[in-house]
Amino acid sequence: MHRVRGSRSPGRRTIRLKGYDYARPGAYFITICTHRRQMLMAREAIARIARETWDELPSRFPAIALDEFVIMPNHVHFILWLQPPPG
Repeated sequence: MHRVRGSRSPGRRTIRLKGYDYARPGAYFITICTHRRQMLMAREAIARIARETWDELPSRFPAIALDEFVIMPNHVHFILWLQPPPG
């Protein structure tokens, strides 16, 4: 249940900066919404999965560092940092 890179909902405008390399090191604020804005994360089991997945991200992707994370009933907000390559 993930979006294809660069895809967006029909009728939505992009807020991405034209020409910006989003693989650059820095802080990124991200929002992920549930399908059709369903209140799925109001369910404790699903919220727990979201939290566990968040906590495991650095072990899966060593180039990121976690910052803030908040679970809402139908979306999550988070800030993560892309670290510069070693050396």
